[in-house]
Amino acid sequence: MFGLFSKLFSNKHLIIILFSLIILVIVMGLTLNHRELTWPEKFLKDTISLTQGILYKPASKIAGFFEDINNYTLTYKENKSLKKILHQYSQVVAELNQLRDENKRLKEMLDYKEKAVNQYQLKVGQVIARSPDRWNNMLIIDQGSNDGIKKDMAVITTQGLIGKVYSVSSFSSTVQLVSSSTDGGFIFAAIQSEPMTYGVVEGYDKKRNELQIKKIDLDAVIEPGQLVTTSNLGGVFPSGIVIGKVVRVEEGENGGLTKTAYVQPAADLYHINEVYIVMKTNVQSINSGTVQESEETPSKEVK
Repeated sequence: MFGLFSKLFSNKHLIIILFSLIILVIVMGLTLNHRELTWPEKFLKDTISLTQGILYKPASKIAGFFEDINNYTLTYKENKSLKKILHQYSQVVAELNQLRDENKRLKEMLDYKEKAVNQYQLKVGQVIARSPDRWNNMLIIDQGSNDGIKKDMAVITTQGLIGKVYSVSSFSSTVQLVSSSTDGGFIFAAIQSEPMTYGVVEGYDKKRNELQIKKIDLDAVIEPGQLVTTSNLGGVFPSGIVIGKVVRVEEGENGGLTKTAYVQPAADLYHINEVYIVMKTNVQSINSGTVQESEETPSKEVK
């Protein structure tokens, strides 16, 4: 092949012909706008245009094909990068919302503890377990006997009462919720009517989220909206812890000799993350000008 090209270019006549064609094309370009083309020039121009037209379309399609592939590759890489950034952003937003909610809860607990310091001595507990099949009955917190926790201590949130300590181990405790249906009657309630009305929390309507306060005197004047708090009559809880508000009142059991009040719990019994255990009740009494503190002594559970 190389020998063939060497032989061709060694031919002086061929070199002269090629050089002449180049000169002819240059001259045609310079004189194109100043005269009519001769038929050889027209033939040469048409041949070149036809050749360019034949070669241009396939070449442009091939170039466009490779350009499309390149654009597709760039788009794929960009899309993959954007998905990764979006996933990271969603994760950051979720963590931010979680931290915001936790910060809000902790701030509410701190404010509540500062306000309740004259009434109760409280210990913070974290919920560490809750069984789905007993969601309305029990939960487990990370405070136990080594932390001073005792059976029957009241357990509250910043909103109100949620239950009592049911059992205690060294490093954790089981809390029985007020919505528990396995062991009702351990909460004595005081309805803030005039005069004060007392009853016992015995039952929970899961669909309506209502506690049932039974054994209320038939002559008691109770109205919706009245506040319900704990009573120390049962010897289990201190007085004054908010339970909820009366929603409605109906005739009770025992042949209509008592009333039953339905109470909307003040505390959210479904979403519970942090709790307070009431360690002591600060009872202020005037005795020779001094304030005395008495520790709440739990009694046996009232059935």
